[in-house]
Amino acid sequence: MISFLEHIKEVPDHRVVGMVTYPLDEVLLATLVGVLCGADDWDVIELLSREYLPWLKQFLPFKQGIPQAQTFRKIFQLLPPKILEERFAAWVSSVRKIAREVVAIDGKTLRGSKKSADGKGALHLLSAYACEAGLVIGQCAVDGKTNEITAIPELLEALAIKGAIVSIDAMGTQKAIAAKIVEKKADYVLALKGNQSALHDDVKRFFADTALAKTGAVHATTNTGHGRIEERTCLVTGAVDWLKELHPDWQNLRSIAAITSKRIDKKTGQSSTETRFYITSLPADPVSILAATRAHWGIENNLHWQLDITFDEDRCRTRKDFSPLNLAIVRHVVLNILKQDQSKLSLNRKRVKASVNPTFRAELLAR
Repeated sequence: MISFLEHIKEVPDHRVVGMVTYPLDEVLLATLVGVLCGADDWDVIELLSREYLPWLKQFLPFKQGIPQAQTFRKIFQLLPPKILEERFAAWVSSVRKIAREVVAIDGKTLRGSKKSADGKGALHLLSAYACEAGLVIGQCAVDGKTNEITAIPELLEALAIKGAIVSIDAMGTQKAIAAKIVEKKADYVLALKGNQSALHDDVKRFFADTALAKTGAVHATTNTGHGRIEERTCLVTGAVDWLKELHPDWQNLRSIAAITSKRIDKKTGQSSTETRFYITSLPADPVSILAATRAHWGIENNLHWQLDITFDEDRCRTRKDFSPLNLAIVRHVVLNILKQDQSKLSLNRKRVKASVNPTFRAELLAR
């Protein structure tokens, strides 16, 4: 049985009872399979669904066959995404329990969903990504990047993250967000920049004092790749009572960290250095804190980049009403399914194989 189907059965059908030709679970399954097999728009989803109809009937009746692309489009335009988001989070939770791993939260604008030539109206999607598992565990729509602050607590509320380490860039470094993470029984690693200027400056001054900085613990790593050498040094201290007195509303603040990255070009020898500052509820362990901050960038490389390269997300012109968000949720489902397959094929090749190999397609869905 396809586990995701068990969860989407609870998604209420917004259409008029007695006026429905194509059941919602059949529409969702056909869309899921279409995207899994390479479709990036409603016309191709219809085309593939018609080709796969005999195969699809082993899961659901499909007594009325496959709807036209316009019907797919209209259903997804009007389908309220809130419950679909909740069912998605419940499905992921049933597939894998997120324990002591980094959950990175970050936003991405779906450029193809823009409603005007100047880019206005494009869907901005906030996603939570379990870095070790390689799974999207939740998402929600945001009214522009500046409104991520109010959306992050809503997203966190829907997630099962007990024991996880939540990593967010400086936009999400807010007292209410830290409090919500603690309420969910998770830890946080939050970047500091100008939006928390007083806190940022106090931490920066601490690490600028050589005598104080020497009281902390240090861990350094060196990596080579992409024509450069990158040296990272994490300096961390748990001596933060003074900081908690100055900023008492940050729940469970236990440590502060300064992470310095030095990049050296192997050909030219030119180097650049950058230091970033963090607050965290983790103990003063430079190894775990450095690992958490490095894992955070997995959401860019392993989620946002994959959505653009594998699913051509930024060029998808689905943009009316709820359809961009609903289709984005389906892409996240498919991405999770593909990543659970342990074969060495690229995600693109897995989609191609699924399109021509019904056995492999069924194996993917069974996961």
